Amino acid sequence: MTQKMFASDKNSGVHPLILEAMGQANDGHVPAYGNDPYTAAAIQKFKEHFGEECEVVFVFNGTGANVTGLKAMVRSHQAIICTDGAHINSDEGGAPEGFIGGKLLTSPSADGKLTISQIERQLHHIGNPQRSQPKAISISQCTELGTVYTIDEIKEITSYAHENGLYVHMDGARLSNAAAYLDCSFAEMTVDAGIDMLAFGGTKNGLMIGEAVVCFNPELAPEITYIRKQGMQLGSKMRFLSVQFDRLLTENLWLDNARSANHSAQLLAEGLSAFPEIRIVWVPGTQKIPD
Repeated sequence: MTQKMFASDKNSGVHPLILEAMGQANDGHVPAYGNDPYTAAAIQKFKEHFGEECEVVFVFNGTGANVTGLKAMVRSHQAIICTDGAHINSDEGGAPEGFIGGKLLTSPSADGKLTISQIERQLHHIGNPQRSQPKAISISQCTELGTVYTIDEIKEITSYAHENGLYVHMDGARLSNAAAYLDCSFAEMTVDAGIDMLAFGGTKNGLMIGEAVVCFNPELAPEITYIRKQGMQLGSKMRFLSVQFDRLLTENLWLDNARSANHSAQLLAEGLSAFPEIRIVWVPGTQKIPD
């Protein structure tokens, strides 16, 4: 019997085109630690999607991507504002607080999104040396509940954050799914919307292993490469991480995969909704939680 696991793409195999690209990269000798033509090509693909000014480093996993980016933004006496359901709070084994040394300030959220009022409530103790000082906001796109921030909602958060001296980090483990749903480019909901740092997901969109940290804020960029190494996220045979992203971002493979996943999730929800004993709690790929 064939078993199907619907939790996420992590339970499926690797996309055949990604495997093919990795096989093609498995030829000959190239310099290690990202000083190879495959990594250079992958970085250029990111620049085509996000703009020439972005800085990109590749890491092994999503927790590594989040922590690497956040550590460039936050010192140990500072804090990160997020929802209580944020992956950095609920599913990363305390890695953000353990590695960064700072604190997570969480707010409950029924739909997985962070609002300005929730952020504002966490700023009351700025200047109080007895409290961790807020320095960054982290939002997830898509959220952990499958909801999606609109571009206007992201801009509202980043504008408020920058006005109050805060950075904004985006956990983009499912960024491709959000872009497919919103029918927008990656840049429109990240760098163009004011995001400072992005964790770009790969393993939930067809890759074998690997995520990317994409920095849009030039004052933060110099730190990332050193933090990656200290955080044990620098791969020696980097070409096998980076070549996957090169292929993913070529000929809209990322978009094909994301559209297929979104469509399948909707079909599953529609099929299950036919059973009266089943209640769909979180409708996939929408902007709201049903009543």
